[in-house]
Amino acid sequence: MIKDFILPDIGEGVVECELVDWLVAEGDTVVEDQPIADVMTDKALVQIPAPYAGVITKLYYAKGEIAIVHAPLYAVKVADDTASDTSDTAVNAVAVEQVTPAAVVSGVMVEDFLLPDIGEGIVECELVDWLVAEGEMVVEDQPIADVMTDKALVQIPAMKAGKIVKHYYRKGQLAKVHSPLFAIEVESDVIVADPVTLSTQQVVNQAASSAVSTEPVVQGKALASPAVRRLARTLDINIAEVQGSGKHGRVYKEDVERHQKGAAVNVAVTTPAVAATSVASPVAKGVDRVEPIKGVKAVMARMMVESVSTIPHFTYCEEFDLTELVALRESMKQRYSTDEVKLTMMPFFMKAMSLALNEFPILNSQVNADCTEITYKSRHNIGMAVDSKVGLLVPNVKDVHLKSILEVAAEITRLTADARSGRVSPADLKEGTISISNIGALGGTVATPIINKPEVAIVALGKLQTLPRFNQKGEVEARKLMQVSWSGDHRVIDGGTIARFCNLWKHYLEQPQEMMMAMR
Repeated sequence: MIKDFILPDIGEGVVECELVDWLVAEGDTVVEDQPIADVMTDKALVQIPAPYAGVITKLYYAKGEIAIVHAPLYAVKVADDTASDTSDTAVNAVAVEQVTPAAVVSGVMVEDFLLPDIGEGIVECELVDWLVAEGEMVVEDQPIADVMTDKALVQIPAMKAGKIVKHYYRKGQLAKVHSPLFAIEVESDVIVADPVTLSTQQVVNQAASSAVSTEPVVQGKALASPAVRRLARTLDINIAEVQGSGKHGRVYKEDVERHQKGAAVNVAVTTPAVAATSVASPVAKGVDRVEPIKGVKAVMARMMVESVSTIPHFTYCEEFDLTELVALRESMKQRYSTDEVKLTMMPFFMKAMSLALNEFPILNSQVNADCTEITYKSRHNIGMAVDSKVGLLVPNVKDVHLKSILEVAAEITRLTADARSGRVSPADLKEGTISISNIGALGGTVATPIINKPEVAIVALGKLQTLPRFNQKGEVEARKLMQVSWSGDHRVIDGGTIARFCNLWKHYLEQPQEMMMAMR
């Protein structure tokens, strides 16, 4: 059987990529997971592996040409037994309305949808939710499942119309890239041979497949994803000793956990003397739980380490009297708030910050890796840290300098809803130029925020408090006060610059009529 390999989604909206190099030639025999081609996206070089073994019959692109996502990349001739293997190929079974020897007939076939590359070296992702049930009919491009990578929630669409016949994963399980995610029954024209021969061959193939899958595989260097290897290291398990349940002995997370439980049982059975003598020892009241750091939390961990290890941070704190701004916002909230626009304090903070950036553009700059060049960003894309259900996300409002306060408020409302649901678009997370962390919404007055690299500054807003302060007449008044804490990149920003910038920002917020007058 000759099959086209369809170039999968490479992630983050990429629809085409450059074919950098073929690692095989037409006529070559390849094995499963063998690298076939290098393709270049706008972010990185990606290597395309073979999802199954066979002979390469055609390469659809020449070096340097642009390959299209969801279009054939190459054709491969797979063995008949490979084509009938239900766990590792795209075609599982064929059911036809009428069978005649060596005839083309119309019918249906069940195809496995292989989870495509989601980008940037991701080899597995968590199945968050199924959006359709087994037995449901779907149309092309209809969302089928939500999966969580280490960056964001990604929605997997149907490549064809048909009926969903099987889910290969349950909610919460880790789905493997290039392995079947679901099976779908689709209409197809197929060529069938003599029906007796075909039925006999399918039975033989299924039996052979079962024999292969149940036979223990000798493991030298274990086949496993980086996440599984990391879990094994965390549990102090030699992954080469783990019995893999996947094809060719591939080790999955469940195999490592099963191995750990088996080891615990063996220890208990083979060391009764130790168990007997441990009665006098204090009995543990619980068991430590170890789980891998993954998803957005893993990305945040890497970014924070990189930021503090490469950027010399310094902190500057100030107190803002927001009594007048709070009163202005309260007077406008009822009139301008809708389901699409929540008029919080944040739009005022962002707009005032944008006005101050016009006078201090260095706060809206970025430096290169070795700090030999500085780029003053023309756009004011102000990020806001959101405590979402998948971890900390920092979407940004694009072009705040060109938007009104109500337009900024509408964008903040949209981004907050998307981020808290985990469905924020990758485009909303890119190209930020400066960030605000509203830590005061959860509590606390002063923080030392970590810069969102490659930006050069970030501010943390403390909680709004009603506190006594002396007025110009020496009288005590109740005022609405907030502490703000800046972190700056001391390679390009000095204390005096950030103090003057903060004073201008404070001026606009403490006297909102001045902010209105400064708007263009």
